Amino acid sequence: MSLFLPKLCSKKDIDDVIKGVAEKVLVLRFGRDDDAVCLQLDEILSKTSHDLSNMASIYLVDVDKAPIYTRYFDINYIPSTVFFFNGQHMKVDYGSPDHTKFVGSFKTKQDFIDLIEVIYCGAMRGKLIVRSPIDPRNIPKYDLLYHGI
Repeated sequence: MSLFLPKLCSKKDIDDVIKGVAEKVLVLRFGRDDDAVCLQLDEILSKTSHDLSNMASIYLVDVDKAPIYTRYFDINYIPSTVFFFNGQHMKVDYGSPDHTKFVGSFKTKQDFIDLIEVIYCGAMRGKLIVRSPIDPRNIPKYDLLYHGI
């Protein structure tokens, strides 16, 4: 896990950040400290956090310490990245059935930077859903899991 990115360890911490981050894209990375793919994503997030500091605030959330949000966002695969802007959940059309989160790690730093720029510009224009600028070949494929159906 990155030493440079702040960690949120409780529902209250997450609620405070969602309410408190204004005029920036809030990036919440749900995962675990010891997961290899999470560590790969954390490296990309930490390397881009300074460059994106005017547009985004990035936080790490341990899925085991925030079970309410883990269930709320239906996080079955880690890492999963969720985006907000001024307290509103931002959705992204990745060309998959799920627009609520990005599952897996970004292939490149530039993919993440491009996505943040698109979310930021869309949010500033009042949009709650934007189209992903990431090449579809760089988006991990997974099957949606439905519980209790």
